Parts: sequence; structure tokens; C-alpha cells
Amino acid sequence: MTRNEILNGLQSLRANEVSRVESNPHKPFKVGLVYPNTYFVGMSNLGLQIIYEEVNLRERSCGERYFMPASSELRDYEKHRLPLMSVETQRPLNECDVIGIDITFEMDYFNIPQLLKLGRVPVKRIHRIERDPIVIAGGPCATFNPEPLSDFIDAFIIGEGEELISKMLSVIEEGRLNNESRIDILKNLSRLEGVYVPEFYEPQYDENGDFAGYNMNSDGAFETGFEAKSGRQAEDSAKDNLPRVTRHWRQLESVGETVIATDYTEFGAMYIVEVARGCGRHCRFCMAGYCYRTPRLRKLDLLKAGVDRAAELNKKVGLMGAAISDYPDIDELVTYIRSKGLRYSCASLRADSLTQAVVDGLAASGQQTITIAPEAGSDRLRRVINKGISNEDMRKAVTLAAKAGIPHIRLYIMVGLPTETDEDIEAIVTMANDVFGYMQDAGCKGRLTLSVNPFIPKPFTPFQWMPMANQKEVTKKLNSIKKALGKNRRIEVLVESPKEAYIQGVLARGDRRLGEIIAYAAENGGAKAFKNACREFDYDMDSALYRERELTEPLPWDMLDMQLAEGYLATEWQRSLTETYTAPCQAGCRRCGVCNETGCDYGTTE
Repeated sequence: MTRNEILNGLQSLRANEVSRVESNPHKPFKVGLVYPNTYFVGMSNLGLQIIYEEVNLRERSCGERYFMPASSELRDYEKHRLPLMSVETQRPLNECDVIGIDITFEMDYFNIPQLLKLGRVPVKRIHRIERDPIVIAGGPCATFNPEPLSDFIDAFIIGEGEELISKMLSVIEEGRLNNESRIDILKNLSRLEGVYVPEFYEPQYDENGDFAGYNMNSDGAFETGFEAKSGRQAEDSAKDNLPRVTRHWRQLESVGETVIATDYTEFGAMYIVEVARGCGRHCRFCMAGYCYRTPRLRKLDLLKAGVDRAAELNKKVGLMGAAISDYPDIDELVTYIRSKGLRYSCASLRADSLTQAVVDGLAASGQQTITIAPEAGSDRLRRVINKGISNEDMRKAVTLAAKAGIPHIRLYIMVGLPTETDEDIEAIVTMANDVFGYMQDAGCKGRLTLSVNPFIPKPFTPFQWMPMANQKEVTKKLNSIKKALGKNRRIEVLVESPKEAYIQGVLARGDRRLGEIIAYAAENGGAKAFKNACREFDYDMDSALYRERELTEPLPWDMLDMQLAEGYLATEWQRSLTETYTAPCQAGCRRCGVCNETGCDYGTTE
């Protein structure tokens, strides 16, 4: 591509968008909002769009979007010596006052050093001088463990960015106007609830090279007014002196929906409406259920207004949330969507709360597949992970799909879950054959697809201390499932790359030493170079993946407070071993500690 073709490509993307807010390039305070993947992927991310709206509604700030060029385009950027430029005005990234990065997936970590380098911003925060942009990051990965990226980021949003991003921008803008030093601006940011500034936390390592906790940098941490918080997830009283960063969250009192509509996204021509946030089901493997607690529901009137805006654009409605079918007024909502002559799809459904109205609407919208996530094949292992879906629930879901005329069923399964045995793997095959039998009995003449992925332990879940199952053993189990089901041409088994899953496993629970490894890998081929990068820096991947952590040992995310009661996660781990059921969140519940003051109001949309 020529230089002009690159510029014209960005301008063409903008010309084919319809936006509810204006990005005014004449406003004095420039904010670069970065998604560390391509435009096609990034414009499907609702969080980026919500923050884009808030930034641009501020009186003095102009938010512009930046995305990772495709690999072929990246070579052309380098050839023509072009910096990373915004979609809105082709402003170079380094001309922004603030850079905000939305980090949703671990495999995007390798793009972050490349994006900063291409944007002519010093890649590591220690190399930035006074007038360089302040680089902040948010999103799910920033919330559950920011440490692997702490070399590149000046400040992290822990939790949800709405409202907090405006407070952060005000602190930075005021600091710049008053000629405050960079370190003073970071100190002021660290005073905000929900902001983690890695500059003030120095990781320590023991004689074996294992992470051993944090010392506080005398330049900032204890001078910021931090105090140790309650709600620690670990038991070690030695952590009591660690200043903790409390997760930021809020009630859903306003809309959460597409701001910039474009056909060129991963989800196609869809208008996304967020129905709920968080999940109250207590699945023990699910980070979102713990880091985004309490589960919150948007009022039906807000959602209907979003549907009306989708109708104005004649867009298909994408309902987003952890379990759409759990929404109390879901039948009324989908009926309203259909009354507008619109199609819709759902981000996720629960087999045990699926209704005929939802399935009928999906069929009328042209959807050919119903997706169910039992996660495990045996009842025993589902009790361990607290999934709470039975074979009977799946039979009912298949029957609903058949009645609506939806021919295909997809099942999400994990392999390598804690306490898994060979019998549990055999149960996956049995379950698949049972579900296929339900399809035949109900008259479904389509295909059954199993999407099978290795289990990855995540921070702030009851399984955060657990080792990953050995990669060779998991690969063997995946192959055995494929072989056992391969004789039926109407059963398809799709398997995520185990190699990629085990890179994610290292990144998810890693400490700050991963920064130099990520930077090295980014320069030498990205994820494909990760294993060699670990060898280069003498980082033990096997220990990171396969070592069981002690309940009392320091963890790289100990400085974060998700407001869970002390010992709650450890108790849930013990309950998993006894296959003890933990009931979903409900009105008035104070069980986990997050809602101790007022009690959970989950389940009410009034």
C-alpha cells in the first residue's frame, strides 16, 4: 500500500460510520483510545465505545480511536515511516495528552509494545519524559491482573471505567495546566479509588526467584493517602500492610450500547445493547463472576430505548450480558424487538433459563444454532465447578430449538478442570451422544458442534491457586474426544490451540517479570516467539503453569481488592472439593461480602 492508500483507508472507515457523538478535534485535551487489535475486531468491543462517548462528552476533551494495522499493512507503515494514526483525523498517537488502552484478551498483550512503538511513544514507562502521553489501561485483563503489562502502562483502571475515566482525565489535565511533574500527576491518580499505579509498587522475589510480595516505592505509595482495605482474598496476615486498590464499579443507571455503528466489524451490522453486567451464578472458573460482582440489570425502558435507536439504523440487535436468558423481563424485551421488525442475537444463553419466546425470536432472526455451555460432561464435575446445568436442561433446550425450527446445537466444553478424571472425559463423549439423541428425538436434523478448550485458571476465582493440567495430557484427551465422536458425521469437534491456551495460562497469573518477555516476543514474532522469549530471560513456564500455589503465598494481584470477604475464595475452593452447591446471587444476599452494606438487589429491574 502507498502512503495515500493508508490515509484513504482510515478516512474510508470513518466515512462509513454513523456516530451518536461528535469527536471535536478543536478541543484542547487530546485522548487516544487504543484497541490492541484490528479495527474489525476492536469495533465489536462495547467497552471501547462506551468510554469513547464519555470522553467526547467532556467539555474540553477530544477522543480519537487507534487500532492495530493488519500484519501486511504494518510493513507498509514501516516502509513509509508513518506513525500510528487515528481513524478520526489521522492524528499521530504521540500527539495525544493521554493514551487509553482497552485490554480484553491476553493474546493482545503482544500488540501493545508494537502499537506504542508505531505510535512513537516510548514503549516502557520508565523511558517516558515529562511531556510524553500518560498511558492508562482498563478492561478485564487490567482488572484481574495488571502486572504482566506494568512495564508499559502508567496507570490501570481496576474495574469499570465509566465515570472513573472522567476523574482521571481531570487529574491529568489539571496537572498539565499547572505544570505538575509526571510523578506528581501519577500520585494524584493513585488517590482515586480504582486506579493502580505500578510505579509505587516494587515486586520482590525470594532466593528461588519466586514472587514474594511488594515493597512500596518511597516516592509515592504511602504518601498518596492509601490505606489497607478490607475484603482480601487471601489469608496471609503479612499482607495487611499492603495498600490495596479497590475495584471501581457502579449501578447501571444509563444506557450501554453502540455509539459508532459500522458494518465492518467482527459481529457484522449489529447494534449492541448491554442488558446486564456481571453474573450471579457463581461458576467457580469464571473471572467475570467475581471481578464484576454484583450482577446488575439495566431497566427495561432503557433497553427498549436502545432498541428504538437500533430501529432508526435498521440494525440487528445484539443483546450482551453474561447470561441473557437470566434477564427477568427477557420475553418482554425480545417481543418488543420483534414488534419493531428487527432481528436479534444473544451473546450467551443458559440452558436452564431458556424460554420459547427467546428461541422463537432467534429462529425468526435467522439464527441456525443454539449454544449451550455445560462446560463439563459429568454431573460430578459440574458440581465441582458449580455450573448447575443438567442433561435434562439440555434436553429441554434442544426441544425448544427444534420447536422453533433451529437445526444446529453447539456445546462449550472445558478439558483440564480441577479434579478431572478419565471418567469425566468419557462423560463428555456420553453427553455428546445423549444430546445428539435429544436432537433426533426432537426432530433436529442439523449438526452438533462441540467447542472444546483447555481450562485456564484465572485470578480472583476459587481456582486461582490451581495448576493447569499438563499440556501433553490435555492434548491426548482432546484427541481422544475427537476420535470417539469422529464416526458421526453430524457431530463436529472444534478444539482451540493448546499452545495458545498455555501462553494465556502464563500471562493470566504472571508477575511483572513478564514485561520484558512480552516486549522481546513482540519484536520477534509475537505469541509464536513467547516460548523462546521465556528461555531468553530464564523464565520457568512449567513452574508458572503447573505449580499449585499455597493459599497463603503472595500473589501478583494481591494489591487489588475486589471487595470479596476475607477467605471467601478459599472457602469456595473447599466447597468445590466437596462438590457443594453455591446458590446464585439473590435479593438481600450478603454472602460474599461485596454487598454487605445494602445487600444484593439482583433480580430487580424496577
